[in-house]
Amino acid sequence: MYRAISPTALADVLAERIDGLPGMVRVAIDGPPCAEPHALAAALTEPLRVLGRPAHLVRAETFWRDASVRLEYGREDVDSYLGWLDAGALRREVLDAAVSSGTVLASLRDPVTDRSTHESPRPIAPNAVVIVSGPLLLGIGLPFELAVHLAISPAARVRRTATEGAWTLPAFDRYDAGVAPSELADVVVRWDDPVRPALMVR
Repeated sequence: MYRAISPTALADVLAERIDGLPGMVRVAIDGPPCAEPHALAAALTEPLRVLGRPAHLVRAETFWRDASVRLEYGREDVDSYLGWLDAGALRREVLDAAVSSGTVLASLRDPVTDRSTHESPRPIAPNAVVIVSGPLLLGIGLPFELAVHLAISPAARVRRTATEGAWTLPAFDRYDAGVAPSELADVVVRWDDPVRPALMVR
C-alpha cells in the first residue's frame, strides 16, 4: 500500500530501510531521467553518514558502452538506447567487486566525451552502501540487496521530459510493459508530482 511522504523525508526513510540490511549493501535507484534518480542517490549520503554507513555513488551513464557501439544506428534509436548500459562492466567493476575485493570503480567512461575517466578502484568499508543510480537498471540480472524504483506514469513522463530527451520515452513505455520494474523493486516511489511522492516498501 502506498503512503504519502514529503520529498524531504523520503531520503531519511530510505536510509533507515538500507541501514536495516547487514554488511555491505548494493542499492539501485532506478528511474527515468525526469525522476532525477541521481539527485535522490545524492540525498541519501548524509542520512546514511549519520547512521554510520559510508555511501559510494555510481552514476549508471558512466558505464555506458562505447559511443561506436551505442550510436551505431543513430543518436535517437530506441532499440539501441535500451542497451546503452554496459551491464557486464558495471557488474564486474562495481557490484561484484564490492563483494569479492571490497573495492568499487566509481566510473568507467565519461558519457559526454566518451573517454576513459581513468579512475582506479577505491576500497570500501565492510558496512558501506554502494548506490547505482540511473534508468533501466532492473530486470537485467544486476545484483542488488535493495532496489528502489521511481515510478512515473507515461503522461507525467511526457510532461516532465525535456524536448531533447523525448525520443527516449518509448523506451520507458517498453520497460514498464516488459520488465515491470514496479513489481521487481523492493521500494517503489510514485513520483508523478515532484512535490507529492507516494511510497510503498515491501
